[in-house]
Amino acid sequence: MSDTSTICDEAALRALYPEPSRLSQVKQIDRIDEHSRRFIAMSPLLVIGSTRPGRGTDVSPRGDAPGFVRVLDERTLAIPDRPGNNRLDTMGNLIADAEVGLLFMVPGLDETLRVNGTASLSHDPQLLEGSVAMGKLPRMMILVAVREVFYHCGKALKRARLWQEDYRVDPKSVPSLGRIIVEQARLEETLSVEEADAAVERSYKQNLY
Repeated sequence: MSDTSTICDEAALRALYPEPSRLSQVKQIDRIDEHSRRFIAMSPLLVIGSTRPGRGTDVSPRGDAPGFVRVLDERTLAIPDRPGNNRLDTMGNLIADAEVGLLFMVPGLDETLRVNGTASLSHDPQLLEGSVAMGKLPRMMILVAVREVFYHCGKALKRARLWQEDYRVDPKSVPSLGRIIVEQARLEETLSVEEADAAVERSYKQNLY
């Protein structure tokens, strides 16, 4: 039996939605203008999407003090790679497929900024020096050659009430990261929850920069 509710082509998809507004159709530009530059300078958080052929798509957060992403010129962004889990999922993907999508957020603002382009990796000393934080150099820089820039309306964040207190969760009401990893990976026989929690806290304190 065929599932007639499954949408398999773009024409069928678009038939179910109204036409995009004129503002939605004309808002895309091909460079970092003054408005985009200001938003990026205020943003302490971005989400970066990347893809590796044969493995699929990955999304990862990047965060630091506002301005940590530098606008080198109207078509180039520089993102420092701060210490993480060393899986190198994003950067490994970018070596295989340079296409990248960025979503910038600013606390207190419901609108977000989307940037699409192609990425390259660099450990040029001058670029690294420009992104020193807490006296430490990043190990790598992600350079993004900008192709598309546009603001995303605030409906999603308004519905999520992301910057309000309504849906804020007490951290004590959920399991710790150490417990989650131990239980998901079934490590109970080789690693205790207490040891895993201690390792996570140690990493937060010693390897933030």
